[in-house]
Amino acid sequence: MVKKPLILDFSEYDLNNVVAGIEEIRQYNRQRHEMEHLTAICHADHQRHICVGYKDLTPDEFWARGHFPGLPLMPGVIMCEAAAQMASFYSQKFDLVGAKVLGFGGLDEVRFRGMVRPGDRFVVVCRLLKVRRGTMLTCDFQCFVDQELVCEGVLRGIALPDEIFDSA
Repeated sequence: MVKKPLILDFSEYDLNNVVAGIEEIRQYNRQRHEMEHLTAICHADHQRHICVGYKDLTPDEFWARGHFPGLPLMPGVIMCEAAAQMASFYSQKFDLVGAKVLGFGGLDEVRFRGMVRPGDRFVVVCRLLKVRRGTMLTCDFQCFVDQELVCEGVLRGIALPDEIFDSA
C-alpha cells in the first residue's frame, strides 16, 4: 500500500509552542464541555493554510467508560469531530468562509489506522484544500499519537445560517 505523504513534517511544528489555548479556541468554536475536542493550537500557517493542534485525552473523557469497558478507545467519529473543529477554528480565525458558524458537511476517504486511548496526546494536522466564500470549505486531515498516523481523511465544512444562532 502506498503511504500518503505527511501534510506537514513533524519537524515543522512544536507541540509545546501553544499559539492558541482553550480560551482563544472558544472565541471561534461554539462547542463546549464534553464536545470540546481541542486543547490547544500549536501551529497556524496562513500561507500554506495548515493548522496543527491537539487534544490531551484524560480518563474522564465522556466515551472512556463505555467505549469499551476495560479497554477505552477514542471513537473514530470523535477523531473526525476533532479534525472538523480544527478546520472550523482555522476557518473562523481567518474568516475564510464568511459565516458566523461552520458546520460539519461531510467526510470522504476516512481511514482509521491506530488506537487512541486516554493518556494520549491526539494531534490533528489540517490543510485547507478549497474554499467557497459563504458556502463551504474542504480540508484534508491527518491525526497522530506519538507521530504514528491513527486517522486521516477529507472533510467538508458548511456555512450554517446566521439566524439559527441569533437567539442562542
